[in-house]
Amino acid sequence: MNKNISSVHDCYGCGVCATACGRKIIEINLNDDGFYEPHITDESRCTNCGVCTEVCAYLHGELALKETKIYPYAAWSKDHLIRRKCSSGGAGFEIGKYLLGQGYKVCGVRYDADKNRAEHYIATNVEELIPSAGSKYIQSYTVDGFKAINRKEKYLVTGTPCQIDSFRRYIQKFRCEDNFVLLDFFCHGVPSMLVWKKYTEWAEKQVGKITYASWRNKWTGWHDSWAMGIDGERHGEKINWHDSYDMKIRGKKSYIESRLSQGDMFYQLFLGDCCLGKQCYEHCKYKYNHSSADIRIGDLWGKTYKDNEDGVSCAVAFTRKGDEILKQCNCELVEHSFDVVAEGQMKSMPKHSVGYSLLSKKLQNDACSIIDVVMWLIRLRKIERWSKRLFNNPIDFIRHVFNHHFHF
Repeated sequence: MNKNISSVHDCYGCGVCATACGRKIIEINLNDDGFYEPHITDESRCTNCGVCTEVCAYLHGELALKETKIYPYAAWSKDHLIRRKCSSGGAGFEIGKYLLGQGYKVCGVRYDADKNRAEHYIATNVEELIPSAGSKYIQSYTVDGFKAINRKEKYLVTGTPCQIDSFRRYIQKFRCEDNFVLLDFFCHGVPSMLVWKKYTEWAEKQVGKITYASWRNKWTGWHDSWAMGIDGERHGEKINWHDSYDMKIRGKKSYIESRLSQGDMFYQLFLGDCCLGKQCYEHCKYKYNHSSADIRIGDLWGKTYKDNEDGVSCAVAFTRKGDEILKQCNCELVEHSFDVVAEGQMKSMPKHSVGYSLLSKKLQNDACSIIDVVMWLIRLRKIERWSKRLFNNPIDFIRHVFNHHFHF
């Protein structure tokens, strides 16, 4: 086991090591590939106490949570405005709202337009919780939010499964686990921030400096809700990002609206598994029913609710505490088997796409726009399909080439 995190690279970037370091000499910054990574700012001050490695989920093969009981549900908010605004059924927001009423604070994730990043922050009331509503499909910067937590107080902490696994180790290390409720979600993986940087550069050429971004909306239904929405300063009157999350508004019509179903470039790269972190391809141990959270949420895709366009959350409690919270919050709960609740969710790590290393180089090239990257990827995949066809059925492939590319 490493004595400190100085030799750790391509990790989860969860930032818990920086939170736990008593010397405050660990910083989390983006590496060349666009993923958060820790480094020690002053090695001479490090005492090699080992706390940073103890709380690091990346350095441990097993999960921090040992309890294995699973309580699976379909869930949706009883408040139709919340359900309509949230990505799936609004279960995550209702959990936060309930716990705020029980004296907890919430460490959730919001999008900061000035810094152009997702970040963890502390909400102490429902109004402050509103920016956490909705999915943010980029890696969040956790350090400021995590460091603002007082371990003697009660908190709901949300995050990716790897962030939550490390945070569970952190509160176990400091013996304050009872003060916390941990919530994660079914995670596809995190894309490089270089993808987000190039995407927003493309967007800002059209709308000016970005004032608000969202990753999902249900204007055309839940099953077609993979949609980027971006407002910019050229929109006319300046958009207050807080107002954009107002639950009483059906949804602010963004200046840019770009859907996966219409070929959105960000989603092509993200959901095409082209630009995820090395840790997502090689070291993710959190798929399907593997979690260190009290509760895991996500979209309940699959046959059971295929005709529902309002949105349904899958909500899985992994602890008795989590199950009790689900039963108390303002959600309709329907018990199902875990296989039904998790239908459509990934059971294993994504696989490296063809050309992953070359794509990484293109993302690092400032001269390449998001359009250049996507067009290159389309050409690469066309070559890949042709290669497979040649390998699997060379006669059919030759016939196809002659029929479509040679005219006599």
